[in-house]
Amino acid sequence: MISRHYLSILYFFFAIAGAILPTLSNIEFAKNYGPGFDVVHFVELANINPAAQSLSRDLIIGAGAITFWIISEARRLRMKNLWIVLISTFLIAFAFAAPLFLLLRERRLIELENKGSLIDIID
Repeated sequence: MISRHYLSILYFFFAIAGAILPTLSNIEFAKNYGPGFDVVHFVELANINPAAQSLSRDLIIGAGAITFWIISEARRLRMKNLWIVLISTFLIAFAFAAPLFLLLRERRLIELENKGSLIDIID
């Protein structure tokens, strides 16, 4: 089994990639279709053909389900600053926010294990 420390590092790199790669694409979109960032046109292009529709729908359903789990899990583990994860979903990308939450969750589990209170949370 991979240690929580190594999982934290892995999630950190996924979060960095999840921030950089979508941002680069969003910048390219703004350059090609600007000035600025036209959200309506962005959504139109995200649904322009069946392949794009499939990816868009897959993301919205998956991100919606995971967001509900994130909220539930954060409450169960009594995690602080959940709002940062939720806001970053919209301001940066879900590809950043989900790994960020997983990173913060692993760090919280490490904290609870060190306190000896992880068993109280699991029960």
